[in-house]
Amino acid sequence: MLLQVRQLTKSFDDKTILRGVDLDLAEGQLKVIMGPSGCGKSTLLRCLNRLIEPSSGQVIFRGKDVLQPGTDVRALRQQIGFVFQQFALYRHLSALHNVTLALRKLRGMSVREAHAKAMHELGRMNMAEHADQYPAQLSGGQKQRVAIARALAMDPAVLFFDEPTSALDPLMSREVVSVIKQLQLDNVTMLCVTHDPFLAKSIADRVMFLDEGVVRAEGTVAEIFGAHADPRIRDFFAHEHSAA
Repeated sequence: MLLQVRQLTKSFDDKTILRGVDLDLAEGQLKVIMGPSGCGKSTLLRCLNRLIEPSSGQVIFRGKDVLQPGTDVRALRQQIGFVFQQFALYRHLSALHNVTLALRKLRGMSVREAHAKAMHELGRMNMAEHADQYPAQLSGGQKQRVAIARALAMDPAVLFFDEPTSALDPLMSREVVSVIKQLQLDNVTMLCVTHDPFLAKSIADRVMFLDEGVVRAEGTVAEIFGAHADPRIRDFFAHEHSAA
């Protein structure tokens, strides 16, 4: 198992966000985390690579509890690619330089090596011809592709997506679905937080439903989206369907 999470909790002051979350992610798997706004989905992702420090629990990554003292957090983050909700591209850098930055600063690559690696990943995302353009010159879907290329360039063991379609219109959302499906064919391990039923139905191997910081259910798309025994889950999908 690539990633195992056991009894993970997170509180901010007197507010508890995560209440004993368990999660398993195998090599090559794509798991989707769904649930209402404010249920802790994005907080969970950030706890797993220690952008946010959990309050308690275990995050076992490649057999090692990475919450233990002495963990090299920078090295951990190089193994966990993170594609942020609002892309988090540097506005003053071209698409190419957004991708090469971490390769040079963290991996110590030469300019030539970083350029070659970045162009390979941009090409994989069909963005090579836009390498010299700046974020302001790119569509939302193109920015998302650059952000994915940047994450992949570090050769991570797993890729995290935080609401990858929330800033995109329906057409661009379908673009992202096609990109993620291609990554699935390449056997990339992925964990994706989304409220988007279309995205989840299109890509998920397994769906985990989080509500009020608790995992209420996990199963296939058919099991979670069907007439689920839990009324809160049924109500969530009925609301999302009517809002779509």
